[in-house]
Amino acid sequence: MAAIRSRDMLPELRVRKWLHCKGYRYRLHKKGLPGKPDIVFGSRRKVIFVHGCFWHQHDKTGCLDGRAPKTRLDYWNNKLRTNVERDERVRLTLIEMGWQVLVVWECETKDIEALGERLLEFLE
Repeated sequence: MAAIRSRDMLPELRVRKWLHCKGYRYRLHKKGLPGKPDIVFGSRRKVIFVHGCFWHQHDKTGCLDGRAPKTRLDYWNNKLRTNVERDERVRLTLIEMGWQVLVVWECETKDIEALGERLLEFLE
């Protein structure tokens, strides 16, 4: 797990590339905010988290990446449950601070047109 990076992964790069091509400018992984959001629009008070379906347990029907592993269930269930609980705490804290939060799932970055529509809706 030491090789798993927390930034600059392909799904995050897809979102950032789309935003940049459309003329949006942003900050990355702002340390002063809870959870260090992946993409921060300070003047708009909006943040985007790009979550990996496995690590953050995407539960959408049809998302195969969000499945729990079949071995070492005690370890993985605890680890992944902790991630999901932390994500929810961070999201609620940001909302209480007056920020709008969008979560983009790894599987959603594969359809760039649908992703683009969702990003535009969120940013306007």
